Amino acid sequence: MMRATSEWQLWSTTARLVVDREDALEDALEIAHRELARIDYVASRFRTDSEVNRIAARQPSGVTVSGLLAVLIRRGLEAAQLTGGLVDPTLGRSMNGIGYDRDIRLILDDDRPVRAVVSSRPGWQNVQLRGRHLTVPGHLTLDLGATAKAVAADLVANEIARRLGCGVLLSLGGDIATAGAEPADGWHVTVQDVPGEPAGRVHVRAGAAVATSSTLRRRWLRGGEQMHHILDPRTGRPAAPVWRTVSVAASSCFLANSFATAAIVHGATAPEWLARRASARLVDQHGRVMTVGGWPAEAAADHDMPMGVRHG
Repeated sequence: MMRATSEWQLWSTTARLVVDREDALEDALEIAHRELARIDYVASRFRTDSEVNRIAARQPSGVTVSGLLAVLIRRGLEAAQLTGGLVDPTLGRSMNGIGYDRDIRLILDDDRPVRAVVSSRPGWQNVQLRGRHLTVPGHLTLDLGATAKAVAADLVANEIARRLGCGVLLSLGGDIATAGAEPADGWHVTVQDVPGEPAGRVHVRAGAAVATSSTLRRRWLRGGEQMHHILDPRTGRPAAPVWRTVSVAASSCFLANSFATAAIVHGATAPEWLARRASARLVDQHGRVMTVGGWPAEAAADHDMPMGVRHG
């Protein structure tokens, strides 16, 4: 059977679904659209009707959340623990302070000053989640954006493979998850910083993932300063621009994304930190490429099917 592909716009980025059987694509798309809509409804910071916003006022005294939101919050807390707090799901107020308070398509450059918001104690350590019972102090605002897209890629790819028995590759803005059987010619993804620059092809085994974090997209000016969406929780401001992109291969999209985002925040110490945890490709502000942890050789035949990493 021939593989089949569909691509659409989602969450101000590009979603791409590939299945290894043409006859599975229609049903796979139905599952993907339904599950991604559910995730958006429970976790979006930019929807007034999302669950995470509707329960905000009740979080300090404790509130019972849906099973799906509990999964997304738990993953956010796990990312914080894995990265020493450099990926923190409680940076909502800090994001608002730098002007990222709406969908990126609606953000305009403006001259208002940057308002850095930093918690005296790492915010994520103040969040309590026991089963589905959530307590968040009133001075913190949840923002699951750093991990929810990658978790969504894992969840949806696995659901499609489970329901339809096919091989699946799902890319959500460069967060790429695979599930089910691997095609005979394998999954191959292209990792490229910007069009026209050297690209690396990576063979992704079934069940593995690749994620890219970048400071090149989701950028705007605030008070004359260049802002981007990856915050350093220690300062409440965008991470220092040491790396413009970091791509990581790992056993799940959640892990790959957590490590890639933390690497952007780590800055100069990122290569050493990543080398002990995963395979990675880092591109600095001058376009120089560094690989660690046994990142695959950057070569592939023209007939390999590329899945260009779209930064988002």
